[in-house]
Amino acid sequence: MALGGGTFVTQSKILPGSFINFISAARASASLSDRGIVAMPFDLDWGIDNEVFEVTSGDFQKYALKIFGYDYTNDKLKGLRDLFLNTNTLYAYKLTSGGVKASNTFATANYCGIRGNALKIVIQQNADDVSKYDVKTILDTTTVDVQTVLTAAGLVKNDFVTFKPAAVLAVTASTPLTLGANGSIDGTAYSAFLSKIESYSFNAIGVVSTDAVINGLFTAFCSRMRDELGVKFQAVTYRKAANYEGVVNVKNATTDAGWSEASLVYWVTGIISGCAVNKSNLNKKYDGEFTINVDYTQTALENSIKAGEFTLHKVGSDVRVLSDINSLVTISDTKGDVFKENQTIRVIDQIANDIAVLFNTKYLGTVPNDAAGRISLWADIVKHHEQLQDIRAIEEFKDSNVTVDQGISKKAVVVGDVVTVVNAMAQLYMTVTVQ
Repeated sequence: MALGGGTFVTQSKILPGSFINFISAARASASLSDRGIVAMPFDLDWGIDNEVFEVTSGDFQKYALKIFGYDYTNDKLKGLRDLFLNTNTLYAYKLTSGGVKASNTFATANYCGIRGNALKIVIQQNADDVSKYDVKTILDTTTVDVQTVLTAAGLVKNDFVTFKPAAVLAVTASTPLTLGANGSIDGTAYSAFLSKIESYSFNAIGVVSTDAVINGLFTAFCSRMRDELGVKFQAVTYRKAANYEGVVNVKNATTDAGWSEASLVYWVTGIISGCAVNKSNLNKKYDGEFTINVDYTQTALENSIKAGEFTLHKVGSDVRVLSDINSLVTISDTKGDVFKENQTIRVIDQIANDIAVLFNTKYLGTVPNDAAGRISLWADIVKHHEQLQDIRAIEEFKDSNVTVDQGISKKAVVVGDVVTVVNAMAQLYMTVTVQ
């Protein structure tokens, strides 16, 4: 990271940057950034190797075949369709990088993976000029590229294959590409993804795995990024009791053949990233494609909430989110019950990210740390919080809730900030008196 960030205990940081603590209030006993950005690694049969690549919801719908090797409607992309129901941008990574590219006499697949074995080259004489050849690249039964050339040297790389310029073209009804193979998926692949994704900004990171070690790896990554580097996002894992507000612990198993039982993570990661700062996922209807086990008793559902498990349950004919909570179960003087609510975490993460960007881009190294400079910073923070109040993400905010003072060193500013987070209605207690 180029700048410092994270939480602080004393004013002793070395790096310049923004250090922000969020704590519960003691008890007696600028503009808002967009949401909807996900980071996630995938078991893929096709695609860019060893790099994080960006896919928007529009790109996914229009270019799924080119990006992932399968048409948008293919069952292989069911998890991605669930994810994109509620998010806008994906930073994806191919866990199966490092495999083998399929090839034949005429071409080599652009990416490694078994999907390359579904490619074939068809060569025909051109109907108008018999000295030329029509060279088709076909994926399954779909023609994805046609070129007319005299020799192989005239062929240019397309979205699926790179041609061999020294090949001798000859009429062939179909010459398949073969020997394509996926790379192996192990802890190293997940670690490589986390190392590469560290420099990106996103709202949620998800991992579809039943392996406790892999889920623990993502939990530790989230904790380090949030608390040490000040990068605010939530991690979505499967049955990982992390006891941490940054981790959403998905309880329900999916039962679809050929898919991991942790596949609900796709949809949950999408709604965690895409939920607006002034909204809640409480009672949100599952609108995805997986079959979800929701066979829980009332007592089991109560215990799930107590255990910090993000659970879906049956409501009539619908499957809905029981409670929009994270995995935090142990409260303290600095983290009260309100920190268990993902709506709270969305608000405080929004504040942390927006104010850090504001300070690092407008004030850091530019504005003098004098009374006028501190008043300017105070005014920007107040304006930001008023926007949060306007959209009913926080309430009872007054400009006096924000203070900006000089710190111990002449370079430091200390901000005091009090916010009251608005949470969605969850319970109705009603007494009716009948006369």
